[in-house]
Amino acid sequence: MYMLNIDELKFDSNGLIPAIVVDAETKKVLTLAYMNKESLKISMEKELTCFYSRSRNELWLKGETSGNYQHIVSITADCDKDALTVLVKKDGPACHTGTDSCFTKPVFESKENSAFSMQGLYELLEGRKKDLPEGSYTTYLFQKGIDKILKKIGEECTEVIIASKANDKKETVYEVADLAYHIMVMMVEMGISVDDIKKELASRHIIDHKVKQEKMT
Repeated sequence: MYMLNIDELKFDSNGLIPAIVVDAETKKVLTLAYMNKESLKISMEKELTCFYSRSRNELWLKGETSGNYQHIVSITADCDKDALTVLVKKDGPACHTGTDSCFTKPVFESKENSAFSMQGLYELLEGRKKDLPEGSYTTYLFQKGIDKILKKIGEECTEVIIASKANDKKETVYEVADLAYHIMVMMVEMGISVDDIKKELASRHIIDHKVKQEKMT
């Protein structure tokens, strides 16, 4: 595969190029920062994101003070060679405010075209816990605490069993959705992220694959 040379990239009049940092696992945009040739070279050598701070006029290695390093998977230039996407595996929050991504301020969302995601639901629940809007059922659960949340999970587990035992697909889907919602409320309450669950499932997939191989031999 042909790899661009740094000298082929088009840095602006200040010697900078925008770098869009993307989570390698979730494909979520984490932040927009800038690099110059020196910071880009450091990023490639260390395989850690290093940026140029326009406000401080200096290089900064992401995570050097916070520990939230971003391990680079790949760096790709756009068709005009004047912007970069940096795919990373992160050690912690990308934003200095402590949030997973710097992009947390909704401006517009189409009700017709918006896509549902578990991560989106998780972030919505995080917002509910932080803001505790009046009249929200989720607010009620967070205010009651873990015991109430666990009680609801137990109740929903029973409902799933009853519906599936009756071979009622529609009702089972409904009850599984209820159970998933309450489990995610519990996750937010306990500080368990969607990524934590994905990583655990991924590790079990590897184990399951090995077990299958052992059974075949």
